[in-house]
Order: sequence, then structure tokens, then C-alpha cells
Amino acid sequence: MADSVVLNLFNENKLVNVCAPMVRYSKLAFRTLTRRYNCHLCFTPMILADSFICSAKARSNEFTTNKEDRPLIVQFAAKDANQFAIAAEMVASYCDGVDLNCGCPQSWAMKEGYGAHLLDKPHLIRDLVLQVRNRIPGPFTVSVKIRIVEKFEIFRNTIELCRMLEKVGISFLTVHARTPKQRHQPINTDALREIKSSIQVPLIGNGDIKTNDGAHNLQTYTGCDGVMAARGILSNPAMFAGYATTPFTCVEDWIAISKQTNVSFQCFHHHLVFMLEKVLPKSKRLIF
Repeated sequence: MADSVVLNLFNENKLVNVCAPMVRYSKLAFRTLTRRYNCHLCFTPMILADSFICSAKARSNEFTTNKEDRPLIVQFAAKDANQFAIAAEMVASYCDGVDLNCGCPQSWAMKEGYGAHLLDKPHLIRDLVLQVRNRIPGPFTVSVKIRIVEKFEIFRNTIELCRMLEKVGISFLTVHARTPKQRHQPINTDALREIKSSIQVPLIGNGDIKTNDGAHNLQTYTGCDGVMAARGILSNPAMFAGYATTPFTCVEDWIAISKQTNVSFQCFHHHLVFMLEKVLPKSKRLIF
């Protein structure tokens, strides 16, 4: 069996730099940009598995890739094991693995039974993972992204969930170190450290990563194998290359990539606004 490209990253790098799954934003053009600036692994935006299966329009809107867009993890929101497995089979030839979203705290996702709602149903998470693991052989990876389990014994319940996921065969785990109810509070680095010491599979830490130094500081304290950035890499796609703010070359690259891949003006402009947030003075940002 061939080695997993994704798992090899964790063996080859002291710290794996990861671009988070961000709805509307972590699409092909932006992934292409971050890969030029020391981002090792990219996730697609979260995709609803049921819509992806049933609608060709949803597939074309939500999932676009090319040969250079690797290694790539496709993230799905799912609550039915068969649908998750079918969606995974549909993308298996075009990516290196799939990820199950068990961390989205948005009210619509919770109401519909997706994302962080699944944290209260570990048996369902188990079935979702097992269905894909049994139907798609390695080196294809199956991973899960969670938040801290919101119960009285927060460490114990979260660690029990992580150990269960490890037993059913996940390839790696991503933990956003906040509970579903937390938004802008500091992340729980102690929880990440406890999780890392309790499991054998690679762990990606997520939350409040806005600089390359911040990524390395999180690894030093927690021992995590990778660090995932969301808002930080939106405002500075070159952060993992050590830039404090978005360099002009990165802006030039974004303009060129947008032209090559026919990015919509809205998407093109949104990303530019994020990139220039700390570069332009307030008066020029308002005009822009």
C-alpha cells in the first residue's frame, strides 16, 4: 500500500501549516495562493454531503480543484453515514482525504444536526467515520475536526471522544480549542496539551493563530503536530512564510491567480479587503 501523502507531511515537517476550511473563502484560488507561502495542507470549505450527492450545481459550486492543488482535504458536514461515505467516494480520486465537521457552532448547523451538534452523539460520529474507513482503503485519510466537548469534566469527556475516534481509525484529528458556545475567548491550550498526550494520531491545533510565531508557540506548549489558521491566514495569506503583514508580492500573486481562475469580482474584492486590513490606513480602507 502506498504511503499517505498527508501522513507523510507529519513525518517530514517539524510543524505542518494548515489552511482551515472556511465557508466561501478557502476555495481553489485562495488555496493556490497560500500554497505559495509555506502552507503545507489545505482544506476545502465545509460542504453539505447530502446536497453534494444530489445536486450537480452544488458540486460545481462547492468543489473545484486541479493537479497542483495537493495535498487536499475535502471537508463535509454530514449526519448520515451512508451519505458521508457516498460523498467521500465521489471526491476520492481528486483529493487525499475527507474530514468530518464536528465543530461548526453556527445556529443553522446545530439546528439541522450538523457540526458541533454531533459532539453529543459520539456513537453517530463513530458510524460516520467507520462507514468511510470501511469503503475507501488507505492511503486515503479520514479525519475529524471537533471543538472541546462542553460538559462538566471538560478534559475527560473530550479525551474520551478523541480516544474513541482514534480506535475507529481516524488518520489525524483537528481540535478547535474552544467549546461550541465560546466565540472570542482565549483558546484552551491546556486542553490541547492534554489531548496530544492522550492520543497517538497526529493532532492539529486550531484557534487564534494569527502569526507564524503564534503557530510555533502553540506547538511548543501543546506538542501539536500541525497548526490550522483561519482568520489569520485570511488577513495575511503569507503568514506561514514569516511575514507580519501581507507583502505586496502576495497581493500581486492574488491578482494574477484571480485572473487565471476567473474568480468572481465579489470573491476577489473580499480577499483583497482582508489582505489589506493591516496594510492600508483606515481612510484608504474605507474608500477601497
